[in-house]
Amino acid sequence: MATPRPEPVELHAHAMDNLRYIRRTMEQAGSFTAVPGIGGMLMGSTALLAAWIADRPTGSQRWLAVWVLEAVVAFLIGLAGAAVKSRRVKMPLRSGPGRKFVAGFAPAMLAGAVLTAVLYPAGLAAFLPGTWLLLYGAGVVSGGGASVRVVPVMGACFMALGTVALLLPQASGNVALAAGFGGLHIIFGTIIAVKYGG
Repeated sequence: MATPRPEPVELHAHAMDNLRYIRRTMEQAGSFTAVPGIGGMLMGSTALLAAWIADRPTGSQRWLAVWVLEAVVAFLIGLAGAAVKSRRVKMPLRSGPGRKFVAGFAPAMLAGAVLTAVLYPAGLAAFLPGTWLLLYGAGVVSGGGASVRVVPVMGACFMALGTVALLLPQASGNVALAAGFGGLHIIFGTIIAVKYGG
């Protein structure tokens, strides 16, 4: 009597297993947000402190120095928060969504630095708060395409506030920066921390 051979795995069953694996991998990649919620709340808190310290007319040297220092501090907080979060979820920061976020975010930040270097010496510092908020929002929308849905929504809110700030008088610049970099970071940071795990 011949020994029965095991039935070969059908091609469609193998293909279905591969599709399930691909779908699961894509869902895991899409559920990670490169924007840390707790880091966002801390960034918002330091922005509110910066707005209080920089309570001078928009365009003074002290005002610019405080906000440039705040940008550096916020960058370091965001980087540290993203590194901690990526370690916790066991997803390297330099792979997948993290890399895509940086690729989308960095050009807008570079444009903001260039425009600051051009507008401030030209005596057009009143346009800086709106420009910063608008470009930051554009960077978050662009980079956030590789993240969870709330991140691009946050970027759109920054863009809307930046547009409004460009239409407001010079005296409102510090208020707009506090509302955006302070308030919006705290609100959306809280949403991200609660809904998406830190």
